[in-house]
Amino acid sequence: MDSVRALQVDAFTDEPLSGNAAGVVPDGDGLTEAQMQAIAREFSLSETAFLLPSGPADRKVRYFTPSQEVDLCGHATIAAHAHLHEDGVIEAGTHTLETNVGVLDIEVAEDGAVWMTQDDPTVRPVDVDYERLATVLGVPVGSLQDVGADMPSAVASTGLPFLVVPVNFLEHVGNADPDMAAVEELCEEYDATGLYAFTFDTLEGDATLHARMFAPGAGVSEDPVTGTASGAAGAYLREVSAFDGELPDEMVFEQGHFVDRPGRVRVRVGETVRVGGDAATAIDGTLSVPAADDDDDILEA
Repeated sequence: MDSVRALQVDAFTDEPLSGNAAGVVPDGDGLTEAQMQAIAREFSLSETAFLLPSGPADRKVRYFTPSQEVDLCGHATIAAHAHLHEDGVIEAGTHTLETNVGVLDIEVAEDGAVWMTQDDPTVRPVDVDYERLATVLGVPVGSLQDVGADMPSAVASTGLPFLVVPVNFLEHVGNADPDMAAVEELCEEYDATGLYAFTFDTLEGDATLHARMFAPGAGVSEDPVTGTASGAAGAYLREVSAFDGELPDEMVFEQGHFVDRPGRVRVRVGETVRVGGDAATAIDGTLSVPAADDDDDILEA
């Protein structure tokens, strides 16, 4: 039986046991896809990142939810590079990362914060019936209609597509009681990974918006703090000309407070969309992995 080093690193926070937890396997070379999926299932976190050798970049990454591989994950990318920097494997500066959506630039600041350049943004407004959307989210229909005239729902992507839905007040975002089966059906209909509901009504005075993200179709009922969705939301705000078309140089997106995992995502929208944040290691240990021809066995933590 083989063993690998495996960590839980909490992204978009500087305190362990908050923000969004990611599994990180620093050396995934030699693991089969089935073994990676089994490890992700054992972690039972929204995503686990496996770092691998790369030809075109400094390193390659593959991301797995407990049920499937996904092309991109912001918080696991932040977590993985924060760990590499803390472990002395990489220095502050710019590093390249091969993902399933292409090679991305990752910048590690001197203070350890990690910035991830997102893929080229796309934003596609969609006409979702307010009554249906209110039922799906479990919010009053008026909370959507109040802002929908100026800020329509849209499918936005900077690597992964999300259905971005503006809501008028924090009260309604916090009290949302989504029908997960209906969320999954709606996201499938619009070819979106998840539904990102946000409001400009925030808890902290320096925050730009507060959000929740639901992705049951990807095996994640509610993701605490979502980097890729934050990048998509930043692209969306530019597209709908929020703030009279002049976005702040840097925005802060709150997320995770309603699942007791508060976090903050820093978002910069310019020629590219960049997402950044801190991370803190919560668990650092060894995981026993059944041999490749014995993948149906139970993992031993």
